[in-house]
Amino acid sequence: MPRYYEDKPEDAACAGVKEDLGACLLQSRCVLQEGKSPRQCLKEGTCRALQYSFFECKRSMLDVRSRIRGRKGY
Repeated sequence: MPRYYEDKPEDAACAGVKEDLGACLLQSRCVLQEGKSPRQCLKEGTCRALQYSFFECKRSMLDVRSRIRGRKGY
């Protein structure tokens, strides 16, 4: 579930998605119960939807069309 930070200034593009991805990984069963690193859990496919959203947000920063449409993400 995405969390919105109203009182926190937006430092960089895709900061909200990045922070939610990190929180999802740290709260996942893979990290808490199995004791793996967040990087290993990400490679195994944990939090796949947020990972894809973060990828799309970063990719939209390089897309020329996004100058007109705006960045994807939140």
